[in-house]
Amino acid sequence: MKLTVVGCSGSFPSADSACSSYLIEAEGYRLLLDLGNGALGELQKYTGLYDIDAIAISHLHPDHCIDMCAYFVARYYRYEGGRCEPIPVYGPQNTERRLTTAYDDTPSEKSMSEVFDFRPLTAGGTFRLGPLTIRTDRVTHPVETYGFRVEHRGRTLCYSGDTGECGNLTELARDSDLFLCEASFTHGKEDIGELHLNGRQAGECAERAGARQLVLTHIPPWTDPLTNLRDARAAFGGPVELARPGAVYRV
Repeated sequence: MKLTVVGCSGSFPSADSACSSYLIEAEGYRLLLDLGNGALGELQKYTGLYDIDAIAISHLHPDHCIDMCAYFVARYYRYEGGRCEPIPVYGPQNTERRLTTAYDDTPSEKSMSEVFDFRPLTAGGTFRLGPLTIRTDRVTHPVETYGFRVEHRGRTLCYSGDTGECGNLTELARDSDLFLCEASFTHGKEDIGELHLNGRQAGECAERAGARQLVLTHIPPWTDPLTNLRDARAAFGGPVELARPGAVYRV
């Protein structure tokens, strides 16, 4: 698998990065995890606008899904070639309704579904997308949120979504080759349970899971990334680095 970081800023875009979006490619198949603020523009640096085969949305906070409204425009109103065929879009319950409400002026209540084939995620669910096997489970966040385990030919990538400390996430990341984990908070600063992880907690989760590599993501502009990197390295014995836009990982 090839993982490209499209955007990795937490909560809102930074001067250097769009919000969460990650492109996974395997055997010519392209899966997009999340499409937050500003990510659609960045995505076009790494793949064609109409070359995405499927999308999975971890949850319905804007920094993970709002550019789906812009992608609707690109697919629905395409002039040359006509309207795009629908692609699978996996997300929480009511994803279609939330995006339609956010757009506010679709031609009809079902216009989104003309270019997106909405499919609900489930806790403990497993499904196939092209050559990829995807396993999902609920993680700890104020809204319905999922983490993802993506497998291909014996290799595994785990993406945390947004979460506080959570046993389900540890299991999703179990023995993963690459663990892409949020680290929004700073240890000793914010103390808001069931919302986000800090760098130390991300490192501890990776250590418990036996992950082979940890990449910290979803760090907001107001959080010092180097502090989170230091804290994660203190808790996890494997390699740790910070996600950055355009970074590519071979899994």
